[in-house]
Amino acid sequence: MTVAARLYRGLEICPLVYPHRPTASGASHNYDEGFDAAVRILGPQEPDGTQRSRVFCLAASRPFGSAGDARRASIEYAERLIDTCSPGETVVDMKS
Repeated sequence: MTVAARLYRGLEICPLVYPHRPTASGASHNYDEGFDAAVRILGPQEPDGTQRSRVFCLAASRPFGSAGDARRASIEYAERLIDTCSPGETVVDMKS
C-alpha cells in the first residue's frame, strides 16, 4: 500500500505502508495486526532522466495501529533523515 509522494527540501518522499502480517494466498487483507512502514527518498532528477533513490525501513517496537499513523511516521522519519544529513552528503548516499 503506498500513498502519494510529497516534496521536502527538493527531495521526493514516498511513504510505504503495508500490513504487519502478509496476506495469505486466497485470503482477504489482514489489517487487524497493524501496519509496518518504510519510506523511499528520491533525489533530484538528473539531466539524463535518471533519478536515484533509497528505501529506509522504520524500526518500530510494535506495528502501527493504523495506516495513517504509519504514513505520518514514515514522513517524519524521512524529514528527520534529510534534516540530519551531513553537509556534502546526500540522503541517498548516507550510511545506515
